[in-house]
Amino acid sequence: MAIKAFAPAKINLTLHVTGQRPDGYHLLDSLVVFADVGDTLEFTPGPTLSMAVTGEHAAGVPTDDRNLVWKAAESVAWAGHIDLNKVLPHGGGIGGGSSDAAATLRMAADQGVAVSPDTALSLGADVPVCMLASAARMRGIGEQLDPITMPPLPALLVNPGVEVPTGAVFSALASRDNPPMPGVVPAFNTPQDCATWLQDQRNDLEPPTTGLATEVARVLEELADTKNSLLARMSGSGSTCFALYPTMKDAHFAAYEIGAAHPDWWCRATQLS
Repeated sequence: MAIKAFAPAKINLTLHVTGQRPDGYHLLDSLVVFADVGDTLEFTPGPTLSMAVTGEHAAGVPTDDRNLVWKAAESVAWAGHIDLNKVLPHGGGIGGGSSDAAATLRMAADQGVAVSPDTALSLGADVPVCMLASAARMRGIGEQLDPITMPPLPALLVNPGVEVPTGAVFSALASRDNPPMPGVVPAFNTPQDCATWLQDQRNDLEPPTTGLATEVARVLEELADTKNSLLARMSGSGSTCFALYPTMKDAHFAAYEIGAAHPDWWCRATQLS
């Protein structure tokens, strides 16, 4: 019997690069939330591992051991066929591959398989927080997670259809030793409260990314210009950007506005939490 799973988009509301370990891994301090838009997976147990990818962003996604979903299944010795419906743009800074892998590990855990935190981290820095799939403060190299209570945040996600290699972004980073977020993340009652606090925080990867991809800078400008936009920022290492709004009506209006002007851009109004 097939098992269905949802892999939500991961959004970095903040991403402070606070250092670099001798082994090359970067230290991060990030406030992470998840969207109600994402990929879907269907797992059908069987004797051997196989995979198929469909959906609007299926092109170029591997269906062998290069795929994080495949690696996740192998890491817990799960066998069978996996159908992945790829809704999220890959290489977009919203954890598409990591969230897919995390959904695979959650599926295995639900079936009684012991999945250690080290297994998740071995697949990528974002996989542990994607396994949690709810608001959290992520520190270290992704292994330190502290759940955070957040109000629902109406938002618009926009990706201009360009991929920015993560390695190139980190290479262009001016400083790898930047201040972390404040010691305590306050409680937010409204999206406006959250956006006001976020204005004083950063995504340290945004400047190098916009320097490498002018399309990302354009998305940020257009999001900031939408009606009632509270904050416009890039997620992760790009190229997906987001804006926060007071209401979902505002987010949907902005999605219509940007979608009409740029039909080739990926735009999704969503609620973050």
